[in-house]
Amino acid sequence: MKSDKPDCALETKAVSWNTINWKEVEKEVKSFQLRIAKATREGKPNKAKALQWMLTHSFSAKLLAVKRVTENSGKRTPGVDGVRWKTPTQKFQAALSLSRKDYKAMPLRRLYILKKNGKQRPLGIPTMQDRAYQALHLLALQPVAETTADKGSYGFRPYRSCHDAIERCYIHLSRNDSATWVLEGDIKGCFDNISHQWLIENIPMDRKILQQWLKAGFIENKRLFPTEKGTPQGGIISPTLANMTLDGLEAAIDKAFGITIRPDGCRKNNPHKIHFIRYADDFIVTATDKDILENKNHPNL
Repeated sequence: MKSDKPDCALETKAVSWNTINWKEVEKEVKSFQLRIAKATREGKPNKAKALQWMLTHSFSAKLLAVKRVTENSGKRTPGVDGVRWKTPTQKFQAALSLSRKDYKAMPLRRLYILKKNGKQRPLGIPTMQDRAYQALHLLALQPVAETTADKGSYGFRPYRSCHDAIERCYIHLSRNDSATWVLEGDIKGCFDNISHQWLIENIPMDRKILQQWLKAGFIENKRLFPTEKGTPQGGIISPTLANMTLDGLEAAIDKAFGITIRPDGCRKNNPHKIHFIRYADDFIVTATDKDILENKNHPNL
């Protein structure tokens, strides 16, 4: 007999945190992520959106989201509400409580960490519930982000690291006939200055939820401050939002110089040996000619 339930529904038979079959949960979520990525590659945004909606409403994805925020290094640092999920019962109830209908993002707890240059970097610490919601929606957003990402982007991406970025630099700069000039760039205050309106209009995720995160504000010295722009450093989903904002830089550079990408990934029509490598908001561009990198009025730009 055919079931009335859709064959794409994600379910788990767990009745407590200690009875969860994590391999099965991860398998089910991974299956949905692959379908989201496939729909994105095929240029079917409405199908991808529908799959994202189903994934973020599935209990399996909610369990994985809670698992992530209760096992990472920030699990001992509470948000403004002081709540931490420590016991198996608290974790299971947290997954059950993740409902879009009743969700209201809380302000961030502002902390500062010392940078290598002696300056302080502000961090926004969400509540455990807000972290879980971010982790949940990241499960649905990441397949899109990875499918559309710049090939030369290496920061804050799964299965990529700074070592991969270094290797890419070596490949493009180590040969006798390699490019001899490098433009190094760092986007000043990248996380702090991203346009909220651009994110809401261009990031393919639940806009109602995204807007709540962006406009939640932060609390410092018991005072509430509004957030008019930027995505807070400290949020689980923030690095992906920043990467998606910067994706397209590589394509813009290729277009300016008429560079095309073959199906095997090789670059054609690239006599100036122009390559783009980015790690988060730090990047380099290589070229054989110094003038190409320095002169904004160069004929090819």
